[in-house]
This record gives sequence, C-alpha cells and structure tokens, in this order.
Amino acid sequence: MLVNITSRAWALPILSSLHSGVAGRQAPLLAATGASRTAFAQSMDHLIEMGLVERNPGYGHPLRPEFRLTQMGGAAAVIANRVRSVSTEEDWRLLRRSWTLPVLTSLRTPSHFNEIKRSLPSITDRALSQSLKSMEARSWVRRSVDGAARPPRSIYSAVNTGGLISQVTAPEINFI
Repeated sequence: MLVNITSRAWALPILSSLHSGVAGRQAPLLAATGASRTAFAQSMDHLIEMGLVERNPGYGHPLRPEFRLTQMGGAAAVIANRVRSVSTEEDWRLLRRSWTLPVLTSLRTPSHFNEIKRSLPSITDRALSQSLKSMEARSWVRRSVDGAARPPRSIYSAVNTGGLISQVTAPEINFI
C-alpha cells in the first residue's frame, strides 16, 4: 500500500496536513501542501480511490467539498506526519518521488541491492538504482562495499534524514 500511496506526488503531504489539523477543504490543503490544483485533484482522487480519504457527506458546497480521513487513512496519516516531522520542506521534493519512501522503509537494516528488490517486488532494477542514487546524492543512503563477499557486493544503509525516515515508518509498517 505504501507504494500505491506514494505513486501520486502530493498524497503524502495531503495525508500529513489532514492529520495535523489543516481544514479538509481544497483551499487550505492547497496552501498547506503547495501543490497545483491539477496535481492536488489527482492526488485527492487517488486517496479517495484507495479508501484513505472520503468526502464529508452533507457538508460543503458540491464545487467546494470537504474531505476527511477514513479509519485506514488515519493510520496512513500518522506515518505521513511522522515523516514530515523528521524532514524539511526541501526534503519533500525527494519524498514525493514514487519509490523513495518504500526503499527507505526497506532499509531499516543494511541491505544488498537484491534484498531490497525482493522486499519490493514491483520495483524495476532501473527504478531501484535511480532511487538509491538520488538518495545517495542527498546523503540519505550510504553505499559501502562488502569486500569479504566474492565478488564484492554493495551494501546500502539509510543514514542521516533517510535513517530517521526509515525509523519513523518502521513501527507502523505492518499496516502498510
């Protein structure tokens, strides 16, 4: 489910904003997340389709609906809010990418490339490689070489902000 949530760039910031008490109407959520209207609408439709957010029935104007978290959405919003609490606004550009959060979650312990790939069956080699490289460039992931193995293999570890994000998603990962 985490992969599905992060497949829309603004889904995680919307969940975090709803959890932190931002009013569930479009204008306050747009202001809180910084999303464009189109991206916001696509992300909101995606969250509704997943059953994490619903329209508040009988409240608001049809053209300006109000949204609220479902029970399952509340659990996902807790995780989104934890991630937001350990990251900065500039970190969200990387966090809005589809595979960043799932890869970090799989790096609770140092892992080889193939171990990460096995824990995320739907990820392609290219997507995993690009995700690891972008997080390594941001100093969220450290790559080291296991010289004892033949042939030598890379080991990836979540560090700095990446390590914090990996830790805060760990308690609720069974939900996802």
